[in-house]
Amino acid sequence: MLKVLKNSNYLWERKDGKTKPFFWLGDTAWLLLQKLSLDEIEKYFKNRAERRFNVIQAVLVHDENLGRPGAEIDLDRPERAENYWEKAGAATELAKKFGLYTAWLPVWGSMVKKGFLTEKNARGYAEFLADRFKLHDNIVWVLGGDIRGGAGFEIWKIMAETLRTSCPEKLITFHPFGRTCSADRFGGTDLLDFDMFQSGHRRYDQHSLGAWDDNKESEGFFGEDNWRYVRKCLAADRPRPVLDGEPSYEGIHQGLHDFTQPLWRAIDVRRYAYWSVFEGACGHTYGANSVMQFHSPGDAPSYDAREYWTDGINLPGAAQMKYLYELMTSADFAYGAHNDNLVLNEGFEKYDRITAFSGADFAFVYNFSGRPFAIRAGALGFEPKRIEWLDPADGSRRAADVGPGGAITPPKNSAGENDMLLCFYGKF
Repeated sequence: MLKVLKNSNYLWERKDGKTKPFFWLGDTAWLLLQKLSLDEIEKYFKNRAERRFNVIQAVLVHDENLGRPGAEIDLDRPERAENYWEKAGAATELAKKFGLYTAWLPVWGSMVKKGFLTEKNARGYAEFLADRFKLHDNIVWVLGGDIRGGAGFEIWKIMAETLRTSCPEKLITFHPFGRTCSADRFGGTDLLDFDMFQSGHRRYDQHSLGAWDDNKESEGFFGEDNWRYVRKCLAADRPRPVLDGEPSYEGIHQGLHDFTQPLWRAIDVRRYAYWSVFEGACGHTYGANSVMQFHSPGDAPSYDAREYWTDGINLPGAAQMKYLYELMTSADFAYGAHNDNLVLNEGFEKYDRITAFSGADFAFVYNFSGRPFAIRAGALGFEPKRIEWLDPADGSRRAADVGPGGAITPPKNSAGENDMLLCFYGKF
């Protein structure tokens, strides 16, 4: 069971009578129930568990349910779809078999926009979910679904309050619209246990595209600097743990809508992960275009998906997320913090930014561009016994040297790319 402890920016897990820090490594599986059989779900869960994912984000009721035989849901009388809910319960138990939490969205946000979930049926639906899943302890409730918190706020409030009352042991968060954060509307309330932001799929130069998901300047624009959402949330008067619940998906076009634009690659999803986590996020959620929609033979692909989900689960970025998980859980990450003072980093922005995270006896530095840099004298706070390069593309390690004045010249990684991690340890 996951918990949020007072004055901690991280999630914790109560297991076997002990409470330990929990590093959220999520995968985006929105249409899991709508598109896969239980046998296929088990295959997918096995793959994700092997890659050290521990949370699966998926939707219980989506537009895809409408008109789908055996899966059509009436939110006024959800109990009528017994077979579907049996499948959802079985999938939740399968996840537990593989050590996975299910971060279930009760509905996708469009169901509110279209009037299927309303103030009249929200309480009854939330009570139904609480009762239906009461025996499952591997659930996090994720309200929203690519929607601003202010769109249907009273509905989300009813859902949150009902779930809090009916199953207080399960955490609640909110998946917001692109380039926004749940704290924008729910900050200062007790409706959520932790925050999510969706940094989205745009480049720095894709500010206003005039597409359906355009937010122009209404909430500001951080571009690819997803770490800025973390900084903003943790600097709030009432900060909560926060993570990027939807960064750029591997294999999706930059900006989503123009299929002539390049695809986001493994190196890009690594950058989003390390930038946000080293800023102090309580974890990270990865996504792949073909997997989030479970693109299968006979489907019309959304967002120009290039492979079926059975191949998409093996994309390089997905496999590389485990190196982030293993790095963070190798140290006392819940007692660490972003360390702006460690790197002589003045004047370097966007891709040239170098970010550091450190604790009492460790420090990790992520360099995306490969530019030479320097470590600030005395900023470690401990005497390093071991200094290593960690290759984020294959997980390999090699000895590292610090030159005069703290100078560092990064090597290339195993993929011939520039991003590398420098790791300092105060213990052998």
